[in-house]
Amino acid sequence: MKLDYSEDELVLFRKLAAASKKLGVESYIIGGYVRDKIIGRNTKDIDVVCVGDGIALAEETAKQFGKSVQVNIFKTYGTAQIKFDETEIEFVGARKESYHTDSRNPSIMTGTLNDDQLRRDFTINALGISLNENDFGIVNDPFDGVGDIKRKLIKTPLEPEKTFIDDPLRMMRAIRFAAQLQFNIEEKTLQAIAANANRIKIITKERITEELNKILLSKKPSVGFELLYKTGLLEIIFPQMVALAGAEFVDGYGHKDNFYHTLQVVDNIAKATDDLWLRWAAVLHDIAKPATKKMEEGHGWTFHGHEAVGGRMVPKIFTQLKLPQNEKMKFVRKMVEMHLRPISLTKEDITDSAIRRLLFDAGEDIDSLMKLCDADITSKNKQKVKRFLENFELVRQRCIEVEERDNLRNWQPPITGEIIMETFSLQPSKEVGIIKDAIRNAILDGEITGDFEAAHAFMLLKGKEILN
Repeated sequence: MKLDYSEDELVLFRKLAAASKKLGVESYIIGGYVRDKIIGRNTKDIDVVCVGDGIALAEETAKQFGKSVQVNIFKTYGTAQIKFDETEIEFVGARKESYHTDSRNPSIMTGTLNDDQLRRDFTINALGISLNENDFGIVNDPFDGVGDIKRKLIKTPLEPEKTFIDDPLRMMRAIRFAAQLQFNIEEKTLQAIAANANRIKIITKERITEELNKILLSKKPSVGFELLYKTGLLEIIFPQMVALAGAEFVDGYGHKDNFYHTLQVVDNIAKATDDLWLRWAAVLHDIAKPATKKMEEGHGWTFHGHEAVGGRMVPKIFTQLKLPQNEKMKFVRKMVEMHLRPISLTKEDITDSAIRRLLFDAGEDIDSLMKLCDADITSKNKQKVKRFLENFELVRQRCIEVEERDNLRNWQPPITGEIIMETFSLQPSKEVGIIKDAIRNAILDGEITGDFEAAHAFMLLKGKEILN
């Protein structure tokens, strides 16, 4: 099989071929670039395998491009990389691998092209484009990877049990490719993932979360999360999410399955944004429902305070999954804690005070919060969905009106704790916080304007009242 190549691709391939010929080695473009070329996905990463010294081939290829291209050598791994424009090319010599059961890091030996293709994780990633004179541009396909692409099927070149026992991260990769490409996992391969799920425990949290993030960034993340759930991997790597699963019925009262509700919310948010952290907020928005679930007689199931408890869970989950403990985590926590606020405003006459508080607390993240609220509507009743969305639109309009008038995004009260302490000769104390909160609330409730003079006058009155 020969593919249609662009002129830019042919120029690049010929340089690689010229370098290979000069060194007298066979070489092939292999893996994801070939797969994506057949599927029709754009990619800028190219892996080149040669039956010989990959580092030497990288150095010779750089010469073909001229002095502007530098070679980055990674001797520990026996690989090298060159970059030009937006393209990255990685070079490695063909190899075969053997594994120990307590590690995914293999012992590596020099091998043939066939050895190298056998060590690949899936048939769709074992395809190679020849850079050799006798069959230049022809696709080498020993395991019918092209057929599996047409069938939209993920399967392993070797027995799947061996593939996943050797390197358990491949179980996560199989599910990630299923989510990214919208492919199915071959039944035998899927069964092998379920049978070997416990092997994932030898993989570092960082590598697992890297795959989780890629699943979350796919077009329809629920595909990946449902496969993680059904194979038992999710129970091991993220048990808090599994705790959401299941609906319980008592005395005729039932609640929805919060796991599948969460998957739908994540799919909804994926249609609205590529922001990884807003997608994480969708994953975690109801994470505390199992911890706050109660049956109230005559009323049914309640989850009071799940947004506040969920917010407190976010830092722990970020630590557990080795996600960053920085502004991203704070953003996710904020979204989890606030995700019910706009909903509550649709159930009452919306006062300016309530809108001011929402804008003040959400700050620059108000648009993200409203996207999350839209995504949280998962009812199958179309009229109900329509009504909720119309109500949210009213909240949005009121936010725009109040924001234009009061300019509350990132607004801070004009009176600081330092001013209060200096005015009343106080040390840092509870009273300082009470006075500061009173000033903020008076401004947000519209009792006083937000300028310094009005706030200062209110501070003097409120300070005397509290301190006396």
